[in-house]
Amino acid sequence: MIDVNVIGGKLSDAEVQYYIEDAAEKYPDKNLQAIELEIDGDFVNTKYSFSDVPFQRIRRITGYLVGTLDRFNNAKRAEEKARVKHQVM
Repeated sequence: MIDVNVIGGKLSDAEVQYYIEDAAEKYPDKNLQAIELEIDGDFVNTKYSFSDVPFQRIRRITGYLVGTLDRFNNAKRAEEKARVKHQVM
């Protein structure tokens, strides 16, 4: 459910849907949470609010950038297990 706030006038449902679809097209990797549409004469100013997008941790392990070890073979898994992990002070 996207929260829609129209300021300074009224817009039809079709117009609001247009702005929602436009935001989805402009920002395909973001989750639209709310949209504020401010009517200014013949123009509509848009303000988008996006929800947080979960991210996956990526580490450099044995020369590879990886998120998980599930694609490593047994030798690479053993190499990762044997490496020395340093602590930050």
